[in-house]
Amino acid sequence: MIAEQRLYFHHVLVIIYFQFFSFRFASSQISWYLNGSYLNSTAGLSTSWTNRPFWFDAQSTYGLSLLTPILLSGINGNKYHFCGFYCNSQSVECLLGIFFAFPDSSSTDNKFMDPQLVWSANRDRPVNANATLQLGKDGNLVLEDSDGTFVWSTNTTGKSVSGLNMTETGNLVLFDKANRTVWQSFDHPTDSLLPGQSLVSGRKLIASVSATNWSQSLLSLTIINGSWATYIESDPPQFYYASSNPDTSTYFSFDGQTLTVQQGPPKSPAQFMKLGPDGHLWVYQWDENALNWKVISDVLFNVHAENCGYPTVCGRYGICTSNRKCRCPPERNFFRPLDERNIDDGCLQLTSIYCNSSQYHSYVELKNTTYFAFEFSDDRISGILPFEGKKLEDCKGACLRNCSCKAVVFRYDSDGATTGSCLLLNEVFSLVDTDDGMDKRVFLKVQNSSNTQNQSKTISGGKKSRPHIVIIGSTLAAFFGIMLSITAFFVIFKKRTKDSRKDGGFLDLEPIFPGMLTRFSYNELRIITEDFSRKLGEGGFGSVYEGTLSNGTKIAVKRLDGLGHVMESFLTEVKIVGGIHHINLVKLIGFCAEKTQRLLIYEHMVNGSLDRWIYHKNEENGLRWHTRQRIITDIAKGLAYLHDECSQKIIHLDIKPQNILLDKNFNAKISDFGLSKLIDKDESKVVTRMRGTPGYLAPEWLRSVITEKVDVYAFGIVLLELLCGRKNLDRSQADEDVHLLSVFERKSEQQQLMDIVDKNNEDMQIHKEAVTEMMSIAAWCLQGDFTKRPSMSLVVKALEGLVSVETNLDYDFTSLPEVEDDNQQREDTISLILPSILSGPR
Repeated sequence: MIAEQRLYFHHVLVIIYFQFFSFRFASSQISWYLNGSYLNSTAGLSTSWTNRPFWFDAQSTYGLSLLTPILLSGINGNKYHFCGFYCNSQSVECLLGIFFAFPDSSSTDNKFMDPQLVWSANRDRPVNANATLQLGKDGNLVLEDSDGTFVWSTNTTGKSVSGLNMTETGNLVLFDKANRTVWQSFDHPTDSLLPGQSLVSGRKLIASVSATNWSQSLLSLTIINGSWATYIESDPPQFYYASSNPDTSTYFSFDGQTLTVQQGPPKSPAQFMKLGPDGHLWVYQWDENALNWKVISDVLFNVHAENCGYPTVCGRYGICTSNRKCRCPPERNFFRPLDERNIDDGCLQLTSIYCNSSQYHSYVELKNTTYFAFEFSDDRISGILPFEGKKLEDCKGACLRNCSCKAVVFRYDSDGATTGSCLLLNEVFSLVDTDDGMDKRVFLKVQNSSNTQNQSKTISGGKKSRPHIVIIGSTLAAFFGIMLSITAFFVIFKKRTKDSRKDGGFLDLEPIFPGMLTRFSYNELRIITEDFSRKLGEGGFGSVYEGTLSNGTKIAVKRLDGLGHVMESFLTEVKIVGGIHHINLVKLIGFCAEKTQRLLIYEHMVNGSLDRWIYHKNEENGLRWHTRQRIITDIAKGLAYLHDECSQKIIHLDIKPQNILLDKNFNAKISDFGLSKLIDKDESKVVTRMRGTPGYLAPEWLRSVITEKVDVYAFGIVLLELLCGRKNLDRSQADEDVHLLSVFERKSEQQQLMDIVDKNNEDMQIHKEAVTEMMSIAAWCLQGDFTKRPSMSLVVKALEGLVSVETNLDYDFTSLPEVEDDNQQREDTISLILPSILSGPR
């Protein structure tokens, strides 16, 4: 290791030709490339590297790419690893990673042949051009995006790091003055292992989603209870392989605690082992003749000679057949392909299983079918295990009583036996056709409609029932169905009338919700939220609680309280958010409508609402200028989508920092659509009662005739708060500075706008010229005459520098334009409302 770490002192020459670098490698040296130039032993090590993706790579496994090498090592002109930024040439989304590659000796523009990613620092959080990697004086190696957002670090602060090294084995190492390893990439594998690298207990490989999407999938390899095992992440995990102990092969050794990859055979060209997106454990080797990477071993082949043994081979609910084809369960009333053109993507269950209607649960039976996890369950590893010596009806009954159970896998002990082994599944991945002479069956739980009799549906190879039985059965079913419907109508009508009186006017409504939303029972949400014990915040219509789904996903549960407009708010929010999708709108996952309980389940935004980041006096908790720029653009894009890109125009009506949420990367998303208004595209105005939050209401609310420009006005207030780092209405200020709009107007007249730039943030002060320029966009959005405000689409273009901001602006932001009284009817009459109610006291 010490010898490897000293190799960076070797002398290297470089010839610079325009913007491309031509390599001339000494045959016995390791070469280092640092921040755009080669270094000799006296230059010292650079401590900061910027992602400037100009170096073009040839077509590779991952498609066209742009490279920014940082560290490059090679021996005898043969084997090369480089650490650097690797970017998709279309989206320019970049990873900081280690790649195994060979230079193209026939090329003069420095192409690598088929580089393979073997480690990444930020696989789930790509960065942009101009992102930086910095080795700080505190010893911490930190990756930040182009706007300064933190992305990743080695967490080595205070550990006396003196240098950064790439060894000939492809290990990125931080070392101290005594050349001792402080941190190394070998200890933090992603989906691959290099020769000499070991996987120890407590670590795991996680496969990528696909060859072009490097983010983590559900497939993993880990060491557990003396075995190395592969599984798919679920609750509990579902294993599809568990090794023997000890376990050895040509390419690795395993002693019960550590899996170590070997070079096999020892003098062969470059190799590495990868857990693939398909669940296979592949060994790749460089083919010196074809000049590309070849698969030389499928480590799990002896276990899974057929592809059907892998959990995602046919996607969820897909059935893998003996000829390695995929199909969906034959009952088309319950299942259909996700994509008719690509059946391998899996199957969609048409009706979600609702826990509060278990009386309508039944089974679709698949004969001569089994499940991958049933065949490879092992009592040496934790996971789902078959129940042995059970009767089929007992297994089916246990699954029906357990709302989380989605399927039963059963195998009789022998011909004529009355008992067997069964497996209960909380998640269903790929099923397997089998014809091995054993009586194996799978029972998929399905949700029948309320007017369907609760009877099991048996399907055997898709065979049709005899015609006369179908005719008789259909006739009887139709007769009894009509009688049952008439009876049910009177019973339900009477019951709902009674419930309506008892519950204060609320009916147990079953509205048709758009999109594929999950319906939760109230009891499920009590468990998920630990009885609503972890409150994230509260607003005018209720509180929001943190919860955790069974797969570990964090969610936010919005519980609507009280009567009044709760039902209207609930239906509005589900109708709007459930039917639209945009990166800058918070995603609605599901809902609960059980008696008087109304709850909405959203994706969890770990950094909370925007107000907690801008109303502060602590520099450490502030947002940097570039982050605020991105947040402002995110909000604008979300509103532009609502106003201009949906089938109906959506006016949010309650834009404020509390309704802007931030994810882990400080991407902004608009939330809380309970007050929103849907209007047709050809409508220019809408008459409505006053709604929203004082301080963010546009002046035209006095007439209760509004357009989408009320959202533009509110956006202008939020924009100004972001730039100034204070609330619109702040009674802790001096009397003349209580209202931010008054301060803004006064400082504009005095040409002293720099005085109101966020004083509690050093980075904002550094960029205050750019900040004051953006204040002109805020003033444009705050015009008292709504016709003079820009559309949000125009605001987006202004933020991107594509259009100029209007210059002839009125800084009396609460003035109403003179208009003729059109005697329009209003939902509410507003006789006298002061501007202070709309935007606070001036």
